[in-house]
Amino acid sequence: MTWWCTGIRWNDGRPAIGWYQPGQPGRAGLQGRPGGMERSSLLAYGQPLAFAARGERHCLGVRRAGRRTPCPTARTVPGRTGNAQCPECARLDRSFSVAADTNAADPRTYRVYLAWFGPGLLKVGITAEERGSARLLEQGAVTWAWLGRGPLMAARRTEELLRAALGVPDRIAYARKRAVRAHLPPESERAAEVAGLHARAVALDGWPESLERLECEVADHGGPFGLGALPAPDRVITEMVPGGTVSGRLVGAAGPDLHFAEGLVVDTRLLAGWELVAPAEGAGSDVPTSGIPSSGPETPAAQDGLF
Repeated sequence: MTWWCTGIRWNDGRPAIGWYQPGQPGRAGLQGRPGGMERSSLLAYGQPLAFAARGERHCLGVRRAGRRTPCPTARTVPGRTGNAQCPECARLDRSFSVAADTNAADPRTYRVYLAWFGPGLLKVGITAEERGSARLLEQGAVTWAWLGRGPLMAARRTEELLRAALGVPDRIAYARKRAVRAHLPPESERAAEVAGLHARAVALDGWPESLERLECEVADHGGPFGLGALPAPDRVITEMVPGGTVSGRLVGAAGPDLHFAEGLVVDTRLLAGWELVAPAEGAGSDVPTSGIPSSGPETPAAQDGLF
């Protein structure tokens, strides 16, 4: 009975590792999905964590509206790609995507947000209101605030307005977020930078009439991410390989990253699609790494440290 990792999930502000078992019928205690099953394992900071990759990395198919459709050809995918999808499933995924502007008819209410990742590293974005702050957690936003709410296209037009008028991007390279995470200013300084840009944003002319401006309420993810205990990261895994082993003490998580006490960072997007098992006794870390620039129901974590 094989469970493939689907990467990190943020459930009620807590990190968890998601799992997918293709082609199995529903069972008690797990969340049934057409074409397979899904579950998740909560993670705890300060605890040992160890795992090894087994077999090959598989395409996870397409997940839409909470339902996962398995890859029709059961393709394998390269170890270095951040997306555990074959080209065909990736194209299908983007054919109905708000991010790719291929789902303009989405009737849900959207929110425009301002996200802060480090000094001078701010971005503007949109997310479905029903998702709450999940999108901010997934991106590794340290400090953030809502700017407005309304229909999808009004939210998208406001995002473009703010990018052009304020000079803030809608994307920031993840390596830049990671590099500054262990050297952040105090929470009060982070909040002040977000509040200052929020004031400039809501004072602009040109907002769509259907988008409601929201008052500034700055939120901070320093606690959920465990920022107070993060060591300066010095290595990041660049690829999982068959038999590759990782072990250490988990001290924090932010966005898709797991931070270990030894300074190792594991981007869980690279774990997605792998079967992860408890490592053999005495196994060491033998996965490729690179240096970091200075600049449903919950399944409890197993006692042996495998999630």
